[in-house]
Amino acid sequence: MRDPATHADLVTRAAGPSEGPPDELVLVVVTGKSRGQRLSVGERVRIGKAADNDLVLADDTVSRHHCELSRSADGISIKDLGSTNHTRVGRTIVREATVEPGATITVGDVDLILRTEPNRAHILPSEASEFGEALGPSLAMRTLFGVLEHIAPTDASVLLEGETGTGKDVLARSIHQKSRRAAAPFVVVDCGAVSYNLIESELFGHERGAFTGAVATRQGAFETAGEGTVFLDEVGELPIDVQPKLLRVIESHEFRRVGGNKTLRANARIVAATKRNLKEEVDRGKFREDLYFRLAVVPIHVPALRQRRDDIPMLVSYFLELAKKRDPKASEVRLDKSTVASLAAHDWPGNVRELRNVLDRAIYIATASGMKDLHLVDLPVGPPAKSEAAGTFVFDASESYRDVKTRYETEFEKSFVAWLLERHAGNISAAAREAKMDRKHLYDLARKHGLRG
Repeated sequence: MRDPATHADLVTRAAGPSEGPPDELVLVVVTGKSRGQRLSVGERVRIGKAADNDLVLADDTVSRHHCELSRSADGISIKDLGSTNHTRVGRTIVREATVEPGATITVGDVDLILRTEPNRAHILPSEASEFGEALGPSLAMRTLFGVLEHIAPTDASVLLEGETGTGKDVLARSIHQKSRRAAAPFVVVDCGAVSYNLIESELFGHERGAFTGAVATRQGAFETAGEGTVFLDEVGELPIDVQPKLLRVIESHEFRRVGGNKTLRANARIVAATKRNLKEEVDRGKFREDLYFRLAVVPIHVPALRQRRDDIPMLVSYFLELAKKRDPKASEVRLDKSTVASLAAHDWPGNVRELRNVLDRAIYIATASGMKDLHLVDLPVGPPAKSEAAGTFVFDASESYRDVKTRYETEFEKSFVAWLLERHAGNISAAAREAKMDRKHLYDLARKHGLRG
């Protein structure tokens, strides 16, 4: 728990400009009979089993009037009301304490997550077409930048979701650069690339002799980052048995190296990214719900490049400038308006990463052959061709196995949902019954792929 004055400052800055309304503070019930229930927190919220409480929890371990949550100029306070089974913040029993967004509050045996949700209806799009290293003059990206400008200066955990290649890593680094932690380290952990047996060591470090091959003591990401930022890339790939250990670190701000007995402090901010839909992963039992809420204090969806085609000319100009700095010969290469228009018409299943790879390849070919114009033959002008034969796929040597798999999963998902909804004239309930799917899950998929309205 932090100093109230510090937290008050955090809440004020998280709310953004003083003329706008503050972010919404929400309590989410994550265990017990009322699991999934949400309540917007006003000036005061009383929690308990009795019907006259603001949040009623019908659980035997909850007292009639268990605890009370209140907001003031000093921050967010929680007070136990003489309960039988205590009120906890993290693993600490409290009578009265100051908490912050992202905290886990346990009422009896029921876990609640306190989180802020940016009041996006009242956050205007940024006037800037860039945020740190991220570029985008489109309304979709400027709206995203508007939210991040409010959130970056705070200590709130951020979860970036979106397709592979959309620039989530660039946004994560930009959040760090715009925060008060910019002078401290920015440490990246790719949860999908680290061996299953080493991911715990990668996060928390290990002592010499902790396991076979541990010939020396090693610092993990949280120890290396110090007061900086830990970026958990592809956090959806984190093994299920490692997830509780990460959750404990977030809740207690403490950890131990693998094979060690000394308790160390974890003061780093967490920014996570994933190409998966973590809400769906939670429903499938592949990701812990309590960890999801701790990581997604501020959830951000990064749109695909095909959904923000207005960004393509600016991105093309930027990548050309990078190429000119890398190779003086590239300064003679020209790109006419018709070529840029063709680039903007392409769907870019690999998003910004694919755009950059295609441009780099075309520039190398042009400079090597002495050409001054990038011809359309060097660039894709439409989506990649697909074979009509069932079970046949088109592969690209520039894509990794994981990227190819994600691309085909996404294409299948969109095609199936479109076909299913067309069969039932857009009737979600009838379509879900036929496909033996949860209605809400089908609705979320349709909305994700722009197949509603």
